[in-house]
Amino acid sequence: MFVVATAGHVDHGKSTLVRALTGEEPDRWVEERHRGLTIDLGYASTTLDDGRTVAFVDVPGHRRFVPNMLAGIGPVPAVMFVVAADDGWMPQSAEHLDALTALRVEHGVLVITRSDLLDPALALAEARDAMAGTPLADVPAVCVSAVTGAGLDTLRAELARLGTLLPEPDRDADVRLWVDRSFTIGGAGTVVTGTLPAGTIRAGDVLELGPNGPQVTVRGLQSLGQRRDEVAAVARVAVNLRGVAAEDIPRGSALVAPRRWRPITTLDVRVDGRTDALPEQVMLHVGSAATAARVRPLDEGHARLTLAAPLPLRVGDRLILREPGADRIPAGAVVLDPAPPPLRRRGAARRRAEELSATPESPDLASELSRRGVAHVDDLRAWGITVPSVDPAHRGWLIDPDHVAALAEALVGAVRRHDRDDPLDPGLPTEAARRTLGLPDAALLGVVLDHPAAAPLRTQRGRVVAGDGPGLPRSVRAAAETLAERLRVRPFDAPTADDLAELGLGPRELSACERAGLLVGVGPGVWLAPGAFAEAARRLGELAQPFTPSSARTHLGTSRRVVMPLLEALADRGLSRREGDDGHAIL
Repeated sequence: MFVVATAGHVDHGKSTLVRALTGEEPDRWVEERHRGLTIDLGYASTTLDDGRTVAFVDVPGHRRFVPNMLAGIGPVPAVMFVVAADDGWMPQSAEHLDALTALRVEHGVLVITRSDLLDPALALAEARDAMAGTPLADVPAVCVSAVTGAGLDTLRAELARLGTLLPEPDRDADVRLWVDRSFTIGGAGTVVTGTLPAGTIRAGDVLELGPNGPQVTVRGLQSLGQRRDEVAAVARVAVNLRGVAAEDIPRGSALVAPRRWRPITTLDVRVDGRTDALPEQVMLHVGSAATAARVRPLDEGHARLTLAAPLPLRVGDRLILREPGADRIPAGAVVLDPAPPPLRRRGAARRRAEELSATPESPDLASELSRRGVAHVDDLRAWGITVPSVDPAHRGWLIDPDHVAALAEALVGAVRRHDRDDPLDPGLPTEAARRTLGLPDAALLGVVLDHPAAAPLRTQRGRVVAGDGPGLPRSVRAAAETLAERLRVRPFDAPTADDLAELGLGPRELSACERAGLLVGVGPGVWLAPGAFAEAARRLGELAQPFTPSSARTHLGTSRRVVMPLLEALADRGLSRREGDDGHAIL
């Protein structure tokens, strides 16, 4: 199946043409048939000679129903543009063309109707002149009469050809169905209809009524009047829902795949034309949805839109910007960034516009990472970016390679500045390093440290240290070496507080010596050489097991101040075990 929307001025025979092609009545309301014009959206379908089915969305041509028209053409990739031979190009013809141009619809067929009433050549020439310079400039044209049937076979052939030109939809894409009708059927409950542009809906699926909205269950599906277990894009589809009332799903609502879309209220766009042609407030149309939006120009071609109501939008979505209270469509736009950064500093808008000028209009991972530096796969997918597999160690984060290089250089500089300013506390704690680089997750710190530009750095005891750093101040290292010489002779004769003070080793100096591997803290105020635990275990192993603290003190030639925390430390390190109330044994 493929789907085609009608377009054209009121009373130019759109519905009559659809009726002649399909044998079905597209006008749904008694009032529409009574007045002879389409007020709301109508639907009909037919099977072409090549076996392909075309479904028509018949939109109203009257200017009072422009929002209804936009709801119909929004999700549809092709158009049957109708101009009456006896009336020619009219104001609503131009308005419909403006909308189609804003959406960049390029596939379609131009149909000159009522060719039995007047030579269609003039109307065809007018239409060609009006369409010149638009994406529809070169679509094929057919002159027909729905009354006599002239040209209908040719039109059917052109529609069949049109179906072969449309891009193949992504049937595995995340579902986003813009609702254009919602009603209740006795015995079935709530039913919504819409044009499914991508993805596949299956009976039993759980969907969200808007991103992060209430969940609803698909009870059943219909397409072309037939029950289906699944419906794949592109298709007209009716979805029977459980868990929601019809009045809670107005036109413009979106049924979306759970947890795969985000509610967007601020977005950056590229505007077709100039932003100075836009009013400060516009009506934004996308799919069948419409909401007010405030426009902040960034430069002549880019703007930031702030929406009155959130919508599920992704990179590459086409938007119609309509002047409020009027039919004029000053511009179309394409979404470049559905999660833009705030603009707080002077000149931020200009810099943002420069960045957006190099941003592609279709989802692109390299471009997204280049602009953002770091992004999570859940966010990227919600913005419509295809993401490859991610290293589980990175917890779903991706980082731009050029950004990694810059961060590595910045981290080296940060560690060196820290070491220079505070040599007694060398290295940055890993959490401080993460904050310094602005990384959202500590898992990315390893990516930065693996970069060649970070070669001088390594992690050590929860810190990022420079392997070629300045080390301890000369006076502190000299004091530590003096103490080390003393401990080489009497390894368990820990210096007293007075001894340490005389050497100039306060708490910060001692902690720095421990991090440098020159001393080890055994207990409060007790400092020994780094090999003290292994040497104590070796010597105490010479005693009859188990042994008492008193015998340990004597054998090691030390004091109770030292031996008690030393025995505790041996047990904590698994070098000894306690036996009884006062016994110890080396393992």
